Amino acid sequence: MNARTRLLVVGGDAAGMSAASQARRRIGPDGLEIVAFERGAHTSYSACGIPYLVGKTVAGPEDLVARDPATFRRDHAIDVRTGTEVRAIDPDRRTVEAVGPDGRVSTEPFDHLMVATGAVPRRPGLPGDQAEGVFGVQTLDDGIAVTAYLEERRPKRAVVVGGGYIGLEMAEAFALRGMEVTVITSGSEPMATLDPDMGTLVHRAMTEMGIDVRTRERVSAIESEGGRVSAVVTPEGAYPADVVALGLGVRPASDLARDAGLETGPSGGIVVDARMRTSHEGVWAAGDCVENFHRISRAPVAIALGTHANKQGRVAGINIGGGYARFEGVLGTAITKVCDLEVARTGLGEAEAEEAGFAYETVTVESTTRAGYYPGATWMTVKLLAERRSGRLLGGQIVGRENSGKRVDVLATALWNGMDAEAVSGMDLSYAPPFSPVWDPVLIAARKLSEKLAG
Repeated sequence: MNARTRLLVVGGDAAGMSAASQARRRIGPDGLEIVAFERGAHTSYSACGIPYLVGKTVAGPEDLVARDPATFRRDHAIDVRTGTEVRAIDPDRRTVEAVGPDGRVSTEPFDHLMVATGAVPRRPGLPGDQAEGVFGVQTLDDGIAVTAYLEERRPKRAVVVGGGYIGLEMAEAFALRGMEVTVITSGSEPMATLDPDMGTLVHRAMTEMGIDVRTRERVSAIESEGGRVSAVVTPEGAYPADVVALGLGVRPASDLARDAGLETGPSGGIVVDARMRTSHEGVWAAGDCVENFHRISRAPVAIALGTHANKQGRVAGINIGGGYARFEGVLGTAITKVCDLEVARTGLGEAEAEEAGFAYETVTVESTTRAGYYPGATWMTVKLLAERRSGRLLGGQIVGRENSGKRVDVLATALWNGMDAEAVSGMDLSYAPPFSPVWDPVLIAARKLSEKLAG
């Protein structure tokens, strides 16, 4: 790079600031100027921690911030401009149009551009969804706003619209505050990323915790009184609500890139190669706004996870800084919890395996998190899928109580390396009564699946 090459970063969270930091490690301030634009007030924060802020598990928003704008400016020579929104990108002229907190518009030139615009919540577009007390939860500013509302209004009844990761985590947050919680989902069971039989276990456990789960219901309106939310309406009736959280999932925030002529894929995400390069020279992208390559289905997917965003940002920053790195795809490994219920999955579920054209077998086993005689042992269920002819593992799901969910990482490791069910069944996993039965549930499931495939 020539002296004072200019890198602009659009988006100041995981992917954007990881890229900026990696580029800075390789090129000092004399050789690389870095300017980062962030619409909100915060940089490099854990969006995944927002429900725990709302539920008061985390004391304050500052606990979720890894590096604030002042730290980036002082210690990394990165000019972070908060409250600034990039409205347009011109990749041919190599400029962006930015609107600052004072409303002034500036045109900023770049040599390299890092697009890390993240994802945006899906909003139902229903009558009343703009009422006071209705929240989407995507950014730290959103989390702060929800928390302030709860502290000020002291609501007693919460309705969560959507039964995915954010929906369940917000249900837990409200429950921890002692509120009556109702979750409404249009699916047959909560957690559509699980197979329905595993979702049934989640449903049952949530009901046992006192959370009212309403399945196969679509919200038709949100009612309000005096401008403040009062109920969520479905064809089955009206559910009283003092606060509503929208957990309907997210989509890639790729509109800015698409309008600039950058290629987007069938998932809606920005198309990038393994080095995080877009379709235009000198423009890079990473995080929830991009399209990913799924290592099992071999299909393009959009999966919004902080793990992917941080890794992709690192890869982009290394390459921008003159190094060489690749991002080799995703499995969609994810984990969440509702109180002491843990839910995890990796790879493909049955519907995804069907869509990808696999012939497969499944097995589901029930076991315990520890040796049955050891105090604190409790239930867990493991489901595995494998390709019928090759025996290659295609996916895994886990639902159980405390200390069950992180076993999904064993399955993710096996998937990443293309292992078959028989090989997984023979893995040398650790054992002691406080941690697992002598046959870990993952090994039991893999052994039974291997036997089923052989039979």
